[in-house]
Amino acid sequence: MKRICTAKEAVQDVRDGASIMVGGFMCCGGPSGLMDALLEKGVKDLTLICNDAGLPDKGIGKLVVAGRVKHLIASHIGLNPAAGQKMHSGEMKVELVPQGTLAERIRAAGAGLGGVLTPTGLGTEVEKGKRIVEVDGKQFLLETPLRADFAMLSANEADRYGNAYVAKSARNFNPIMAMASDRVIVEAARVVEPGQIDPDRVNIPCVFVTDVVRGGRHG
Repeated sequence: MKRICTAKEAVQDVRDGASIMVGGFMCCGGPSGLMDALLEKGVKDLTLICNDAGLPDKGIGKLVVAGRVKHLIASHIGLNPAAGQKMHSGEMKVELVPQGTLAERIRAAGAGLGGVLTPTGLGTEVEKGKRIVEVDGKQFLLETPLRADFAMLSANEADRYGNAYVAKSARNFNPIMAMASDRVIVEAARVVEPGQIDPDRVNIPCVFVTDVVRGGRHG
């Protein structure tokens, strides 16, 4: 059985400077309760790895607005004006990664790979400082794996073993982030007994999960 706890209890071990993967896509499938708990805890200098910078008043966006994020690795930041302002002022380092590349870098870490080869970004700003590898006469960028200290994810359901079900498009980054982090916290809208989730529906297996937060508002 995994620990079933509150969001406040789940983030107690998060320290200043931690790296955190956060599931979600424009706040869909994001762990809003865990983000609020981080904000309340007061941790700072965080490195966040996520799809986007959220909205100013939701999820990840609240941490960005409050100045708690030192380094943001994401595919876009346009929905949160504060992210652009902090990037241009130098207050927050922003690494923009093409969305598919971001997913594959996370997946590579979870699979134990040394990186992925992609043509995306060749001849652009994305190429700067990266190794170019030639395969069969074609050039590719070598993109390195992304890992984190924590993954904070959202699920529709989780059982007491930690098996979790994420529905439809809310899956986005949640399952692959579970494989690429040292500690995985799942915020579940509903916590059920073992056996109540059809095994075919489990897309975050319990082997990756450390803690389950009860009562999260999914999405």
